[in-house]
Amino acid sequence: MPRAGYSRGRGVPSEDEMGMLMIEVSGETRRFLTAPGVFSWKRLDRGTSLLLNTLLREWKDNPPERVMDLGCGYGPIGIILATEFPNIQVIMTDVNERAVWLARRNAELNDVRDRVDVREGPFYEPVRGETFDAIVTNPPVREGMHALERIVREAPTVLKDDGSLWMVVRKKQGANRVLELLKDTFEGARIAARGSGYRVLVGETPKG
Repeated sequence: MPRAGYSRGRGVPSEDEMGMLMIEVSGETRRFLTAPGVFSWKRLDRGTSLLLNTLLREWKDNPPERVMDLGCGYGPIGIILATEFPNIQVIMTDVNERAVWLARRNAELNDVRDRVDVREGPFYEPVRGETFDAIVTNPPVREGMHALERIVREAPTVLKDDGSLWMVVRKKQGANRVLELLKDTFEGARIAARGSGYRVLVGETPKG
């Protein structure tokens, strides 16, 4: 069974393994501990950067209150959303113990631990029985289209009636197919942003 998330490392990293990334957001420098075994641990990848910039722009005037960051890795998406939107609550999930440990440390480093909850588990298993205004994800494309399809098809089970799913996918790795899946699953689906071969896709209002 595919496990939604990029992380491959096991266990808590040693001090020698860890590095520090500095990410500039809104004139502030955000610090993130990283380590081998998590996705894009040496630099913020272009897809994540495009997704973050899109969310910060689109949510500027009306941010959601409760967000799920699926496959969070070391935590840049959910943690930056929490730093930029002071009323937001973020549940971050990943399949790997190392990613979960790093994300928790990074929430503390960026002073948002009170509004960020990091959990270990695949797909939507860690949040069953809960609902969200939005789900955001840089999904595990290496797991294949079946994993992306599951993320889309099961999203309505944890979204509110007017909720949305935001995904960043490379065009050459199936963005058009994912857009069609979103159209099948949501009342509205669109391309919110393009850049460097990536597409930010959003499905809005799950079909009843």
